[in-house]
Amino acid sequence: MRVGVLALQGDFREHVGALSHCQVQAIEVRRVSELESIDALVIPGGESTTIVSLAKTFEVFEPIKKRIAAGMPVYGSCAGMIMLANQIVAAKEGQETFGGIDITVRRNAFGRQIDSFESDVIAPAISNSTIRAVFIRAPWVEKVGKDVEVLATYTGTDGVSHAVAVRQGHLLATAFHPEITDDYSVHRYFLEKVCK
Repeated sequence: MRVGVLALQGDFREHVGALSHCQVQAIEVRRVSELESIDALVIPGGESTTIVSLAKTFEVFEPIKKRIAAGMPVYGSCAGMIMLANQIVAAKEGQETFGGIDITVRRNAFGRQIDSFESDVIAPAISNSTIRAVFIRAPWVEKVGKDVEVLATYTGTDGVSHAVAVRQGHLLATAFHPEITDDYSVHRYFLEKVCK
């Protein structure tokens, strides 16, 4: 299996490193020829509108959208979650996504960069242990469709819980960044469960 990491902007290098810890050689994807050579894709954290803009510049936006619709396994973290969502709250005007997961996400839901934090989340389908989750200008899921499986939630200081990890068939998304920790359980789950 060849796994690509969309390498236009954001923390794609960290995902490449996490995948290598899982004994998978990842390739950086910037061009259609690289996209055509992979079986699965990871969309990293970063700035979702910038990723869209660069994907269009590099002429991979529509090809990625088509591959997702055709069933290519994809994992998106943070901005990647936004990119896989069908609907966005607080989107920039005209903001587009690859879509595919029947969720509504809120951009920057946890606040600005200064409000970034770490917390342990419980996701039994992914790991028997808690997962150290790093939230950086993170989204959260406000609505899920009937075919979406919520894998993890986070309860804020206000007592309200929001989904922060979801799966719909061949698509997986987290609001947090497992790639910048030394916990590779999310990547293993993607490779061993979602990609199979």
